[in-house]
Amino acid sequence: MRKFFELGFGNNHFLRTEFERSDGIEYEKKGVHGPINFNSVYVRIWIRQKVFILDSKEGFKKTCKKRSDFKFILGISSKEIEEDNNE
Repeated sequence: MRKFFELGFGNNHFLRTEFERSDGIEYEKKGVHGPINFNSVYVRIWIRQKVFILDSKEGFKKTCKKRSDFKFILGISSKEIEEDNNE
């Protein structure tokens, strides 16, 4: 499981933790949950269908989405951890 701690506008919560399970299922919780096992820091800007990501490990990426939205997010990506069935 990977965790993403995100702060910014456009998500359901201004500060949230997103959990991404190994089977592809994602869910989120309001606030910061669990320890931060730092992997990288990133800025994600989503304008209409274009998404721009500047990541400290992976560099710059540009993608397109089917859904139109506006988001400005500062995030921390946590290293892969073992899945906790209590989450």
